[in-house]
Amino acid sequence: MMFRNFLLVGAGGAAGSMARYGISFIFSRITSTTFPLATFTINIIGSLLIGILFGLSARNQWLQAGGMLLLASGFCGGFTTFSTFALENVGLMQKGQSIISILYIGLSVVIGLLLCRLGIWLTNTA
Repeated sequence: MMFRNFLLVGAGGAAGSMARYGISFIFSRITSTTFPLATFTINIIGSLLIGILFGLSARNQWLQAGGMLLLASGFCGGFTTFSTFALENVGLMQKGQSIISILYIGLSVVIGLLLCRLGIWLTNTA
């Protein structure tokens, strides 16, 4: 059972990491902005997704039996990225772009929390 759980988290994490890379790659081709739009978008989508998963887990046995490991711990864990968020903010501050860094931090935290809560709310009202 424990080995199965590690495989679920690993498979989800690999898929999430590949999805993050793909989205970052696409954003690098279509945008050129100082604001770290790719990581911001990935992290807020991940916040909404984990809220939805959490809300659904109370009503869905398959989520309780391993789906949360695969999708929340694995996929969302691999998809979202706090370390890149931190590195991008340090880079912005080092370049003297503190206003953009503060905006990035504030928007990421506030919108991420709101979307997580929205995801939970959406699944509880359906």
